[in-house]
Amino acid sequence: MSKLSTANEVTKNMIALNQDDRPLERWREGVSTRMLMSALLGSHQLCIFEQFCDSGLGAPTHRHAVEEMLEVLSGQAEVWVDGTATYVEARQSVLLPAGAWHGFRNAGVEMLHVRATLAAPIFEAQYEDEREAGRRWSATGFPERPTTAAGF
Repeated sequence: MSKLSTANEVTKNMIALNQDDRPLERWREGVSTRMLMSALLGSHQLCIFEQFCDSGLGAPTHRHAVEEMLEVLSGQAEVWVDGTATYVEARQSVLLPAGAWHGFRNAGVEMLHVRATLAAPIFEAQYEDEREAGRRWSATGFPERPTTAAGF
């Protein structure tokens, strides 16, 4: 059995990535995102990314056409779905139903580090606040910022 080198490797049956090699992109002020797996990287079923959020910041209310699991890796998050909020700490996760309006923010003072997994290889989000541009990571670019929100 071989060990994954520090470089990314692609074989016929497996894509192995060094997560630290993935770029950290500024999502919005105080929020950075690292795409770990998506259609851009060869996925057919999943989109997985990390976010790093300053105190009080996170993702505004939005929805996806697919389920999402949000895991807190460090820090504390306030997560809301369809108007109900809860606090989630490190090593806890929340399953968010497809189509449900949800969001989160860093509820602590230290950096919030979360990992999100969506049941689709392309990230699409529609925001409750129409002034917020929809976002889409797809095989054509990283990231696309469509002029209209993603449809459901």
